[in-house]
Amino acid sequence: MTNHFALPVATASNLDGYIQSVKQFPILSATEEADLGRRLRQHNDLGAARELILSHLRVVVSIARGYHGYGLPQADLIQEGNIGLMKAVRRFDPDRGVRLVSFAIHWIRAEINEYIIRNWRLVKIATTKAQRRLFFNLRSLKQNLGFMGKDEIHEIARELKVKPEEVVEMDIRLSGRDCALENPDDEGPEPLDYLTDPGAEPSVFLENLEQEKLLATGLGNALDTLDTRSRRIIEARWLNPDNSLTLHDLAAEFEVSAERIRQIEQKALKQLKSVMIEN
Repeated sequence: MTNHFALPVATASNLDGYIQSVKQFPILSATEEADLGRRLRQHNDLGAARELILSHLRVVVSIARGYHGYGLPQADLIQEGNIGLMKAVRRFDPDRGVRLVSFAIHWIRAEINEYIIRNWRLVKIATTKAQRRLFFNLRSLKQNLGFMGKDEIHEIARELKVKPEEVVEMDIRLSGRDCALENPDDEGPEPLDYLTDPGAEPSVFLENLEQEKLLATGLGNALDTLDTRSRRIIEARWLNPDNSLTLHDLAAEFEVSAERIRQIEQKALKQLKSVMIEN
């Protein structure tokens, strides 16, 4: 859709001018908006799409301003938000009785959120859905920019439905700052001097990789010696760290006691160890 007509572009050098220009586009009435939406859906009318987008660019600017605390260029946030707006316009159905602005807010925020997650830190700070929710809410929920007390940590954890230690970890990540690996003033030690990983040397890296392959092969062969139930227990308890099961979970699955699952687990671990030593 964007390849067929030009839209205003926000850049760092013309940001003020861009903001003033988008305010000049008229706000559509509900009737006008519905008519344009139907023209787009029924006839793929790109002119209608352009009018819908232009009339809502000011909404993107307003939403993007709410993300100024993340240290990213406002112009980039606006451009990402505009992408979300375009996606919303393409999916907009006026016959559902919902105004485009209400529908578009989700898409605008989603694009901006993704952009921030990708670019706010060189080392990614939030990878799961829960971490992202914590990331985007922690700043606003903190009572101040400094140290959080135990009560505040637990209160935030309860509100966001995460563990207190996850709140602490995210706060540490948010408080961190990227730094240059080389000292531009050539004075004193540089981060590269003490961040060097000897394991990253090519020959060492290849040696470690080969050892990991051998271990993985040995473990696979050892697992093949277990009966079906024992293997299931070992894999569920030890080989799936992101979603490991408890003894009681497996007890319910196999309709035995948790103590019986523990006994099978211990026996299977001894067998695995014995097989891997022999090989």
